[in-house]
Amino acid sequence: MPRLAFLILVIGLFAGSFQSAIAAEADHLRLYTTHGEFGNVKDDLMMAITGRGLVVDHNSYIGAMLDRTGKDLGTTKPVFGQAESLQFCSATVSRRMMEADPANIVFCPYIIVLYTLPQNPKTVYVGYRRPQPVGSEASKASLKEVEALLDGIIREALNIK
Repeated sequence: MPRLAFLILVIGLFAGSFQSAIAAEADHLRLYTTHGEFGNVKDDLMMAITGRGLVVDHNSYIGAMLDRTGKDLGTTKPVFGQAESLQFCSATVSRRMMEADPANIVFCPYIIVLYTLPQNPKTVYVGYRRPQPVGSEASKASLKEVEALLDGIIREALNIK
């Protein structure tokens, strides 16, 4: 009996160490959820971005800003546990996108958000705005490439095949 209890404990610990991710999709966004520590998920995202030779040029601390300004606005209700956005660009993908249509500049820079909710700090949401494939065929193809880049980064960070 003690061996069985030990085996169950080991299997439980081993299985619990893996992150699981679930995707939710709407026309305007794609959002994944995973169970883990916010800081670890952020680190994994940073590695997935920089591993592609891209540079995060801005990190917005959205949750902290809402907490800070909420007091001035007369509301103290927390919206997030933690919430940040990572902003970056790809010279290669962006060039193709803007050569196809200069107006596609509105889709740059690329932003991935991650956040937790106050009532569940171990569930981390990771997502992005989906660039709508518009314009010429070349423009549509380039915007699909942008979405593939964003989705690929998140899938790599969350270890989704």
